[in-house]
Amino acid sequence: MHTLRIFLSSLLLVSSMTFADTAAIKPFGSGSYQQILQAHDKQAFMLILWSLDCPTCIKDMELLNHIHKSRPELTIVMIATDELSASSEIQTLLSKYQLSDLENWVFADDNSQKLRYEIDPGWYSELPRTYFFSANHQREGVSGALTLEQYQARFVKLKI
Repeated sequence: MHTLRIFLSSLLLVSSMTFADTAAIKPFGSGSYQQILQAHDKQAFMLILWSLDCPTCIKDMELLNHIHKSRPELTIVMIATDELSASSEIQTLLSKYQLSDLENWVFADDNSQKLRYEIDPGWYSELPRTYFFSANHQREGVSGALTLEQYQARFVKLKI
């Protein structure tokens, strides 16, 4: 009986942890970009667009983990440009690189072109794409992989 109770308690704990991890990924639809901007009003932050299908994005996860651990005061928002149905795979990858505790979103609209346009009409879908926002929301977008030194230079420039 004691073993059964421990098993059921463990199962409940794992289930609740899985649910909590999955719930942490928010669906990114029309209007979500404005919601992110409003939630971080007067706050400097970094917004990263990435995908499971982007080898460079996956390679950069280790560096993002390093930045997150060394600068816990920095708000990092991540948006996966994959379909909502990939949430489980996204969560697994985020957990692997200890990025699950960040604000995470996944595209949840069939019209991904529209979502990309809402974020930046001048962005042509290249990944990874990183936006650096100063506290007054001066925005600088960069496509492609960045080095730690390039991240740090932008943090200094925008006083992040």
